Formats: sequence, structure tokens, C-alpha cells
Amino acid sequence: MTYQETLDFMFAQLPMYHRIGAAAYKADIQPTIDMMEVLGHPERKFKSIHVAGTNGKGSVSHFLASILQEAGYKVGLYTSPHLVDFRERIRINGEMIPQQSVVDFVEANSRLFADLHLSFFEMTVGLAFDYFARERVDIAVVEVGMGGRLDSTNVITPLLSVITNIGLDHTQFLGDTLEKIAAEKAGIIKPCIPVVIGETQAETKPVFERVAAERNAPITFADQHWHVRTNADNRDESRLLFDVHNLATAGDREGGEWRCGLVSQLAGSYQLKNLATVFEAVRQLPLTLDGHIVEKGIAHVVDNTHLHGRWQVIGSRPLTICETAHNAPGIDAMLGKLASMHFARLHVIYGCVNDKDYRKILTHLHAEFARLGKPFDWRFSQPSVPRGLPVADLQSAAASLGIQGEAFVNVKDAIADARAAAAPDDLVLVTGSIFLIADALA
Repeated sequence: MTYQETLDFMFAQLPMYHRIGAAAYKADIQPTIDMMEVLGHPERKFKSIHVAGTNGKGSVSHFLASILQEAGYKVGLYTSPHLVDFRERIRINGEMIPQQSVVDFVEANSRLFADLHLSFFEMTVGLAFDYFARERVDIAVVEVGMGGRLDSTNVITPLLSVITNIGLDHTQFLGDTLEKIAAEKAGIIKPCIPVVIGETQAETKPVFERVAAERNAPITFADQHWHVRTNADNRDESRLLFDVHNLATAGDREGGEWRCGLVSQLAGSYQLKNLATVFEAVRQLPLTLDGHIVEKGIAHVVDNTHLHGRWQVIGSRPLTICETAHNAPGIDAMLGKLASMHFARLHVIYGCVNDKDYRKILTHLHAEFARLGKPFDWRFSQPSVPRGLPVADLQSAAASLGIQGEAFVNVKDAIADARAAAAPDDLVLVTGSIFLIADALA
């Protein structure tokens, strides 16, 4: 098979959640366990860090991979979903897996896929772990796909488990309360393996503490050890200037020594919480990583790992930004960032998939945009995946809520129209589904 034929086979024959939704979800980790046995247990042949959470797990994974690269390690990075190229999911030191490696693995294991009835995600996990083992990475940072307990990645025994936060997302699979979702995420906590929780939340803290105690896993909450704030000189929307304070060195958030003027290539102010998680994760890792290396890894995270779509500036005059805010916590973080910005008018381009509560999201966004006190307008589009909500349906739903906007089947056309209509000091914001952002970047 050619590489394109291999991708066509993978996408057409095997369920893929991000394309078709609930029909692809498989609440069973046994097929992945069986696959690992047939493959010779590649997951046991490299050290790893396991990262779960509702929001921020992708950013935290990329930060950690970048820091480890700066420290001289050969670093595997497994994330999902991809934006433009399938191979974005599997990288070593920032470089995507070669096309031929994808072809060879699928050709060699097609019988295995059929015998075990493997899903797209299960097969991709097998590909990643086999590749990391063959290439003898020193360590791999592995992002959970969904949940944790039954996620295909949960066959590894990592050096450290990380859970960024808990929000109400994928409730049809993980549960309809924060406590139920936390219990699923807590499934990555392994016996005697340290776990870092990014945010202390009243509903979820007891869940994590109970599971950690049951498994004799040392647990720390990052926000109880680190405070990260925006630096007063932060002005550049393409990067984040921040200060960090280790609370262990002082009794409060203002006393003690601050490290000021640090730089992150991931610019959204919501990254402050992720950075606190990263600093605590680094502290808990049984590796020697000095402060200069950590700061360098954060400062060059995009250069090192090629992460895209997180508050990514794609144009200037007018400033044009892509942001993958697709659930309530992510949307609120984005709104907080917007409130701190200076612009004349906001031009919103929004599209989503069909299993989101888009009426509720539209109502919330419209009210919050109005609260900014700046004029704004809407343009609607649709992601080019089977789950993408048709733009006519989105526009109709918005109109029923009193929200008017133009419809564009192609997000490229929506961006061009918004930029043509905007003044130089306006802001064009492309947001919603990660797949809409993928189309914009493609």
C-alpha cells in the first residue's frame, strides 16, 4: 500500500471517534492489552509520563516533551487528535513518524487488527508504542485520548501520572458529574507511582485522594505548590510573559522569591494553570532537570514540538487568532483572555461538531462577548469531518436564539471575509471545534 492508501484504509475501515462520534467509543481496554502481547509488549520498553485531564493535557504534554528534549533526552510524544496530518499524533523529538513506518506497521499487522476488531485509536496506540520501542526513545510523554481508566493508552506503567483538571465534557461516556468523570480520569493512577493533580477542585479532590491512597500512590496538587501569574510587561499576543513562585519556599503567594519575566510560546493566559502543573510534574519526576532547562523548554515549546491551534496567531492587522475552545472550561479560559485584550471590534468565526450542546454554547458566548463592551459580529462555518455540524443548521439554531451571522461552508472563506471587513485594530477569532481550527490551519 502507499501511504495515502494506508490512511484511507485506517480512516474508512476502523472507527475513529473524532470523525464519527459515539459509534466509535469502545469502553474496553482488553483489545489493547491483547494487541500489546502480540506486539511483544512495546509499552514496557521505554519510560513514560502519562497525562490525562479535561483541558490542558495536550499543552502540558508538549511542555514536558519540550523540557525533556532540552535536557538531551530522545523523547517520544503521543497526542490526539491531529490537526492536519495524521502523523502529528506520533513524534520523536518533534519529528513526525515517517510515512513508511505507518505503512509498514499497518501492512504487517492488518490480520491482527481484524482478529481483535481494533478501533482506529487502539491501532494508533499500537503504532506509537511499537515505533517508540523500535526507535529506543529514552522517555515518552503519552496523552490520554478520553477518560483514563478504559483509555487504550492506559497499558503503560509510567514514571509519573498527571491529571490536569476535571470539567464536564464527554459526559455521555464518562459520567454526568465532576466526581464521576474524576473517577474515570483517576484510572491512570498506578500503584506506588506518583501522581500530580493540576487543579484543586472541591468535588474531585476527595476522589483523587481516595484512589491514590488505595494504590499507595504519592499525590500532590500543583496549585498548592506553585503560583504562576502574567508578567506586568506582557504585551505580545504571540507569546506569554509570566512569573513563577514556588510556594514551598514561602508561606504565601506574595512572599518569597519570584522568578520573573519567563517566556512561553503558548500564549493564552489559561496556560498559567498548565504551567503550574508542569513545574510540579518536573519536581516529581525522578530525573535531573535544572531550572534553566525547564525555562528553555517552556520558551521553545512550539519550536521543539510543533504544537498548533492553542491561541495561535495566524495573521496581523487585523490580529487573527485560532483557539481550540470546544468545551465549557476551555471557553471560559478563552473569554478570560479576551477580556484582557485591547481591540476595536471582535469578528467571531465559530463551528462545531454535532454532539456538542451548541445552543447552550452560543448563548453563553453571545452573552459574554456582549459583556466585553466591544462591538462584535458572527460568522458560522463547519468542520470538514463527518461529525461536523452543517453550517445551515448552526446558523438556524443561532437565529432561533436571536444571534445573527453569515454562513460559510469553508472556514477559509469565512476568515477571508472577516479580515476584509475588519479594521487594522480589530480582532478576528476562529474558535470552536478543534477540527475547524485544523481546517483553518490547513
